Amino acid sequence: MNAAAPIPSLALDLPLSEDTVRSLRAGQFLELTGTIWTARDAAHRYLADERNPVPFPAANAVFYHCGPVVTRAGDGWRVTAAGPTTSSREEPYMARLIERFRLRGIIGKGGMGPATLAACRQFGCLYLHAVGGAAQVLASRIRRVPAVHLEQFGPPEAVWQLEVERFPVLVTMDAHGESLHEKVRLESARRLAELLTKN
Repeated sequence: MNAAAPIPSLALDLPLSEDTVRSLRAGQFLELTGTIWTARDAAHRYLADERNPVPFPAANAVFYHCGPVVTRAGDGWRVTAAGPTTSSREEPYMARLIERFRLRGIIGKGGMGPATLAACRQFGCLYLHAVGGAAQVLASRIRRVPAVHLEQFGPPEAVWQLEVERFPVLVTMDAHGESLHEKVRLESARRLAELLTKN
């Protein structure tokens, strides 16, 4: 029996242009090479307040919903685990940050809500699903940690600059208004209704 052919992925260098973002569709596998920035709850709250100075170049960036496990390695750092965290917690802030910084990508898990999807469509951004439970595998794609910002929030909540190589993600929300998460939700609801009707 022949093994299934691997699903091809598209290799992309960061930063992404708006044209590139709008050429991609939900369901595509990507491998990203370049700079991404971790951002969790504290960073989103901070960046949503426009009175606060932004200590890193956020324009056209890709944010990663991740609290990495980082250890000292000589004068720098080494990431030993970098799995995605649940993105829905950032829904109150995400649309505003996409608009403010013209973010081109958000990496996380679980998808996001209608406000984020609308902002992705309006401003040209993607939601990129990273595999949960593969924190060490994802960390192996991080080649360098050039800097850390907003350290006052503590290591998991700080903004870490990560240089990644062939970082694997799946487009699950695109700049055309399509959300695989919403499709799954609707299909699950339909199947549940069918099962309840049979009983």
